[in-house]
Amino acid sequence: MDMEFAVDGMLGKLARWLRMLGYDTKYFNNMDDDEILKVASEEKRILLTRDYQFFRKASTHGVRAIFIEGRTHAERLAELSRQLNIRLEIDINMSRCPKCNTRIRQANKEEVKDRVPKSTYNLYDEFWVCPRCNQVYWKGSHWKKINNTLNHARQINSGK
Repeated sequence: MDMEFAVDGMLGKLARWLRMLGYDTKYFNNMDDDEILKVASEEKRILLTRDYQFFRKASTHGVRAIFIEGRTHAERLAELSRQLNIRLEIDINMSRCPKCNTRIRQANKEEVKDRVPKSTYNLYDEFWVCPRCNQVYWKGSHWKKINNTLNHARQINSGK
């Protein structure tokens, strides 16, 4: 995943989606525009924003920026996919922690036994953990919703 993103405070959910898709995505919800621009410029990150003035400012400062429209997650993901050729499929082996942006790793079941509900432990065999914030992930009921959103984004792109 060679693209890296800087996402402003208006797009926190999009930052989480990009992380799940495997992209190194820094989310700035308490930093002013100039500080965000500085990071994006120094780290060669693509700035994503819903603030048109900020988008224009980034462009005039030589920072690659995308003005994000779309009301739903699927619309926003479809737009990014069109503009940057982002694959709208999660490869869990490439995924990053939606909370802290660290690459997650597969964990053996025993390792998470005391960290997930007993029913979850009994129902699922595959788990992933974030080595930084220790969040545990599994393909639970939310997995279907995630894939439905990605399917919808792909349909938007194909004009269906």
